[in-house]
Amino acid sequence: MGNEKINSIDYKELYAQYNWFANSYLPAVQASCDEFFLPGFKFILLGISKNINTLMDKDAYFVTKIRVDKLHDMFFRTSEEAVGIIFDKILGRSNSRFNLNKLTDLEAKIITSFNDFMFNTLSQFLIPSPPVLKRTNFDVIHLTFLLKDVASNKVAKFIITLPEELLNPDVVTSSEDKFEYGDFETSVIDVAVKIGTTRFKLIDVKNIEVDDIVVFDDSNINRMVLKFKDYETDINLNPNLGLVMPVDNDGGNENMAGENTNLWDSIEVDMSAQFDTVKITLGELKNIEKGLVVDLTSIYDNKVTLRVEDKPIARGELVIVNDRYGVKIDEVIAPTPKADVNQNSLPQQNDEFESQSSDMDFDDNVSDNLPEQTEIPQGVQNPEEDEFDYSDFELEDEDI
Repeated sequence: MGNEKINSIDYKELYAQYNWFANSYLPAVQASCDEFFLPGFKFILLGISKNINTLMDKDAYFVTKIRVDKLHDMFFRTSEEAVGIIFDKILGRSNSRFNLNKLTDLEAKIITSFNDFMFNTLSQFLIPSPPVLKRTNFDVIHLTFLLKDVASNKVAKFIITLPEELLNPDVVTSSEDKFEYGDFETSVIDVAVKIGTTRFKLIDVKNIEVDDIVVFDDSNINRMVLKFKDYETDINLNPNLGLVMPVDNDGGNENMAGENTNLWDSIEVDMSAQFDTVKITLGELKNIEKGLVVDLTSIYDNKVTLRVEDKPIARGELVIVNDRYGVKIDEVIAPTPKADVNQNSLPQQNDEFESQSSDMDFDDNVSDNLPEQTEIPQGVQNPEEDEFDYSDFELEDEDI
């Protein structure tokens, strides 16, 4: 049986009805058990649900179906462990673990009689069936209890299934808000603040260095975007003019490395800038939602992380270039690796060759007998070249 999809409305309804079920059914179930078996068991309401699959997962149950009327039924599901706990208490402890498949007629009659007795007590909470066309499928509510043997502290599940159509639960409603927003104005939460994005050539990503300035084309010095989980909203800001940096050009975005050398280098990708985690109060968040201009001077001291394809590339400090935000790089997170080629990476000469060559008189012709100049082994990078792994980025069709 597949899991039922229960929407949020069902959860809200059951949440509001919980107290009625707890105050009505729990005492009645407990009273029925005490009267039928004598005190010694304790029932605990674990929860209410419209989805029984997760409640019954990997458990075997003894099921009693009792007719309420010609259209509705109630079900009592006693788990195998619960049946074992009951019989250990009333019939004496067995040396072997209880097996529901080996249930005797007498044991089955005891459990069925107990469920019948409990049904007679619980039926007082059911309302008359409304006049409807004949149906075979109705919505139900499952009440899951834990049955506990007080003496042994053993617990197991006991589930009662009720036809929802015959229930009229009281619903808990709140007459007014118990708290004002102002009670939490000073509470602090962690948010993300996004500065902007820009299109960046891969050759520029490849050659980004400390002290470079990246300017974000779609940024606005009077606005940023605040993000909290899945929620995003614009922040209207008073820009910190102390960040203004006089720059004659765009801040270094235009081909920092010179001419493109190949097709890959000319591909453009989206680079974004976002502050590291920023702490703001709920009072500030409320002001932001109202569209008020906010002075978030404190966030300007936070580092900014540059990302391409959601991968961190570099970090730096926020600056203002002309009328746009930029970032002055002070750390390259994944700098381009440059291999150090030293004497240890080259093949060592053979000792025998060294001893022989020391005794030789070299002339112009001797060089023809010497080994060819040693090449850098494959896999060792040329110190004059940078190695860039384009596979770090998943390029979209529009990038190429």
